Amino acid sequence: MRRVAAVFLLLLLVCLEWSVSPPVYSASLATQIEAELRVLLEPVPQPGQLPLGQAQVRLHPSLRDFYSARGYTPAWVSDQGEVPLAETLLDALREASAEGLCPEDYHLDLLASLLRLADDSPRHGLLFDPHWMARLELLLTDAFLWYASDHLQGRMAFIGLRQQSRREKDGDPAQLLDHALKRQRLQAALSDLVPAHPGYRRLMQQLEQYRQLAVMGGWPKVPSGAVVRPKERDSRVRLLKARLLMTEPVAVFSGEDPDLLDVPAVRALRAFQKRHGLGADGVLGPRTLAELNVSVEERIRQIELNLERWRWLPKNLEKRYLQVNIADFSLKVVENDQVVMSMPVVVGNEYRKTPVFSGEMTYLEFAPFWYVPPTILREDKLPIIKRNPGWLKKNHYEIVSWRGTQEVVDPARIDWKKVNVGNFPGALRMKPGPWNPLGQVKFMFPNRFSIYLHDTSERHLFQRRVRLFSSGCIRIERPLDLAQYLLEPQGVSCAELLDAVQRDAPLRMTLKRSMPVQLLYWTAWVEPDGMVNFRRDFYLRDLDMETALEDWRYGGGINSEQILEPAESDQGADR
Repeated sequence: MRRVAAVFLLLLLVCLEWSVSPPVYSASLATQIEAELRVLLEPVPQPGQLPLGQAQVRLHPSLRDFYSARGYTPAWVSDQGEVPLAETLLDALREASAEGLCPEDYHLDLLASLLRLADDSPRHGLLFDPHWMARLELLLTDAFLWYASDHLQGRMAFIGLRQQSRREKDGDPAQLLDHALKRQRLQAALSDLVPAHPGYRRLMQQLEQYRQLAVMGGWPKVPSGAVVRPKERDSRVRLLKARLLMTEPVAVFSGEDPDLLDVPAVRALRAFQKRHGLGADGVLGPRTLAELNVSVEERIRQIELNLERWRWLPKNLEKRYLQVNIADFSLKVVENDQVVMSMPVVVGNEYRKTPVFSGEMTYLEFAPFWYVPPTILREDKLPIIKRNPGWLKKNHYEIVSWRGTQEVVDPARIDWKKVNVGNFPGALRMKPGPWNPLGQVKFMFPNRFSIYLHDTSERHLFQRRVRLFSSGCIRIERPLDLAQYLLEPQGVSCAELLDAVQRDAPLRMTLKRSMPVQLLYWTAWVEPDGMVNFRRDFYLRDLDMETALEDWRYGGGINSEQILEPAESDQGADR
């Protein structure tokens, strides 16, 4: 702040000198700003960084094209030096933190300082330099473009993590700005950028509440110790009750016996456990203790990262869709914002992680073959086959020719000593049946990851709380219920479904109405009843996002004080 104040006084002194001997400008202010913009932008590579003062500002990739298309005519600054729409933009930038965004990523403090100088100069009969007005103009546009693209496409820092989360056409920030300025609907355009989905707004509300908890000092830490079960006493229970009072609406305690894990405390502890994906047994054990002692600051960051994941989704979600939350091991079918079906799922393990993307389910395949992927063939199956080719028949495998004739290759006629993954004699597949890892049916939404939903022969895994067992695909607990939901509207009866799953050869059924599918990784979300849920970051994707954001900022950030402080090479400039 002291640097900014010093620079403000410096600029006032410079302006006072101009008031004594005012320079004579033969061109209008807009023309002078246009010339400055050309000088600033034309030498900058696309995309690139612009030196301002002692800082380097990372320019939005669309910034130069935006001005080039309009002949570098100012978009914000009038010929009289007024900037009528700037405060509208700054109001939106100030509210960015409510969405887990950083207002300083959009030059907020710097813009506010420049606008104060621009506003104060005329009141004192001073001329605000076109040199700085051009920079104000440029930074206003750059701020809008970054703010818009962060909402339309997600922050560029996470471009390598978004995969296929969004649709291909997300909107052009430069076109949006041009349209908003021409039609004088900047405020509406900014408001429309904020996702209106109730789930996003509920998460924003929880962010505000958790920030308020942080201002109050957060919650007490419960020390480690022995496991405490219902109706047992422990000196740490009073701290547990104080902790639960901070976040659990059902936490109401009498205070008669603060060290007793009584019925009200068990009720509140179970509510906490349920919200954090733990077994809701009311026992204070090590896993529950670990979740209780996650700091409020960490929870705030978790909410902020998941608000970012919301912005990766299409702006308008379908009325009907299937959603898998990988971090929660759960599947939901949603119609008009209401969950009409839900079930547990098994997802990829920590080495073969289930990706995040969106797709369209178009068909189901009953009694499927399981074609062994190359990785599993190389790492798991081929060594076994080479030791004992008879293992194939015993375990219901067969090899079909690469020639596309579905001709079955006789393994006894192959010299397995010479076989490797590169010259394997055909496609290795498992026959339909109860032994098949795909179970009785698979649900197909074609994608570049070869990921789909399917039944499983290992049904006992659904009893586990942490279900990281697949090689990437999603195994679902009640496949026939989902199949009936999808196919019943097009006239497929239960009897036909039962016949389909008992076949010894695959049967494809095409959906007359495709089903949108979202594979998400949410470690924080809010249910319609207002309860915020948190999950462990099993895939370390939250950490990946933190690292990517830090790398992005250090790779070319912006510092308001550096920009307002002239660089050494500029101090002798004729301004």
